Amino acid sequence: MTLTSPSSDDLVASAPAPESGRRGGRWIDDWRPEDPEFWETTGAPIAKRNLIWSIFAEHLGFSVWLIWSVSSVFLVAQGFAFTPQQLFFLIAIPNLVGALIRVPYTLAVGRFGGRNWTMISAGLLLVPTLSFAYFVTKADTPYWAFCIIAATAGFGGGNFASSMANINFFYPARLKGSALGLNAAGGNLGVAIIQFFLPVIVGGAGIFGLVKASQGGIHLERAAWVYAGLAVIAVLAAFFFMDNLSNARTDTKQQLSVLNHKHTWVMSFLYIGTFGSFIGYSAAMPLLIKLNFWRQPVPAVEGIGINFAFYAFLGALVGSVARPLGGFLADKYGGARITLGAFSGLVLGTLGILYTLGRLQPLPPAPDKATLAKIAADPGAFQYPDAVRAAVESNADVFPLFLGIFLFVFACTGIGNGSTYKMIPAIFRKDAVVATAEDSPERELAVLDATKKSSAAVGIIGAVGALGGFLIPITFNSPWVTEPLDATKSAFTIFTVFYVACALVTFAVYLRVRKGARAETGYVGV
Repeated sequence: MTLTSPSSDDLVASAPAPESGRRGGRWIDDWRPEDPEFWETTGAPIAKRNLIWSIFAEHLGFSVWLIWSVSSVFLVAQGFAFTPQQLFFLIAIPNLVGALIRVPYTLAVGRFGGRNWTMISAGLLLVPTLSFAYFVTKADTPYWAFCIIAATAGFGGGNFASSMANINFFYPARLKGSALGLNAAGGNLGVAIIQFFLPVIVGGAGIFGLVKASQGGIHLERAAWVYAGLAVIAVLAAFFFMDNLSNARTDTKQQLSVLNHKHTWVMSFLYIGTFGSFIGYSAAMPLLIKLNFWRQPVPAVEGIGINFAFYAFLGALVGSVARPLGGFLADKYGGARITLGAFSGLVLGTLGILYTLGRLQPLPPAPDKATLAKIAADPGAFQYPDAVRAAVESNADVFPLFLGIFLFVFACTGIGNGSTYKMIPAIFRKDAVVATAEDSPERELAVLDATKKSSAAVGIIGAVGALGGFLIPITFNSPWVTEPLDATKSAFTIFTVFYVACALVTFAVYLRVRKGARAETGYVGV
């Protein structure tokens, strides 16, 4: 596929009218971030204010999106008897929906304005939170109903794409990597926060055991009520403190033209490896720890092994903090170089995890529903079988190495997330620079058009990349492997091969200098 650069006449025709100042509905008509004087005197404070509240709204979106990653593990304590296969599918559903709606969410920014869509998207978070709060208290709620509720949690995943597309317009090219990295990191931290505080809020143990489980049992609805209230605050904050940019307005056809750009699809492939890994591992990590390192048939029985509630949030926290570092390093050394380094780290990390998995002992399957009922009726009489206790104790010795390597993998996903998002606007800006003369009016309009296209590409690439968040939990639940530990080994083998492919593509497309190629027309070093 090839990208045809628009003519100067086309760009002039599509440019917004040269109005100045503000108008009703918090629309800004004069926005020139590439103008140093405008940026220092006017643009920077406005951009910073919009970035702060965009991060807040996106943070909530991620929290709601991943609320099932932890709550699904507590469903048994609420009285729901679901198999590990059902639970893995339950945490995968929001990721699928979140990926699919990222495209329309991105297009909505150009259609309705960044501030207006932030209000709408934050308000939509009331659907998954309020429905979760109601149905999780009903012991007779069927599994299919939980699947539907989990699907609506995917609304939170769409917030990322629209937020990134919006912030992309506010910052000059030299600061996009850092700004987009901070915006994304603030959102990604929502995963760590929900995984850290949800066990505490609902009455489970947490904070490395400093908070003990509530004597009154688990109350998952509490977390949903908290985030429903925060969603209302996000709507009000966007209404009072955010802005719409007139030059971000564009039609759907113009935005979808990025589908004809081959690098949209190359970057989508790479983003599956970075963000798809981050969100997929974040969703699956609590359940992985519980299945391989922890045993507690019912809440009334003291658990043995490694409590997933103490450590599940660490992966998402490390990946989130590493994301702005990836953006900063990409601004300084080039996105392609940092992305290649991230994939190289992912290959080493997944090989390390495979090594630790080889040292684990398979745990016997959890008791069936009838056995659990007997244990709950007389928890004092329950004794862990010797084989279960020995396997759990043996695996606990391996856990520090497993966790350390897994956190390294998360760090690589975060760095790769930041560097790939630096590459996207750089690619489209390169097209604009090559097609126009320096310091010409056509160059200025072409750069604006490139910003619009890169914002649209962010949504497309984010949507495809987020599919990794669906595929990873499904792969951990490999239908061709019945033993959970064997399924986990099989999954990481597949992931390692995929990361090797991503590293090769990054090098071949964005780093390898071909003989006879003109550097100014290529994408080397973006």
